[in-house]
Amino acid sequence: MKSLRLLVLLSAMVVTAGGAQTTSAAVGHDSCLSVHARAIGQNLGGGHTQATIVHAGILNGTTVGQLVITGGTPPVLTVMGTGVLTTHSGTLTVSVVGTFNGATGEFRATGQIVHGTGIFAGATGVLTFVGLEDLTSGSFTQTITGTVCLVHG
Repeated sequence: MKSLRLLVLLSAMVVTAGGAQTTSAAVGHDSCLSVHARAIGQNLGGGHTQATIVHAGILNGTTVGQLVITGGTPPVLTVMGTGVLTTHSGTLTVSVVGTFNGATGEFRATGQIVHGTGIFAGATGVLTFVGLEDLTSGSFTQTITGTVCLVHG
């Protein structure tokens, strides 16, 4: 059960690029956003998570995640999965791999942006999710850092 909760937490961190602050820098025909975000979420069990992204500018919104345990040595498990960030401007899908510590609730995952819609169509970049889950309640907080590059057509 702890492993499943861990997986859910990790998936939440993957998809909750919350509370980010972004800045733009033009790079050729792309605009890259430096992400430093914060999210508050809940491990729903079964590898499912959801979170709210706040103070993140264009990335304000919600996330859902789905993770599976791929190995590790307890209490530290390795996980992989996807997270989808939904904003008023579109969605970003991130494919992540990382670790979850079932003894402390600490998690860390990094992943590539693999799909986008709306203004995020064709976006590229890498996001890292680092956080802590309350192992009793399943609630978690996390920071999301990285870069999202938007394509202008």
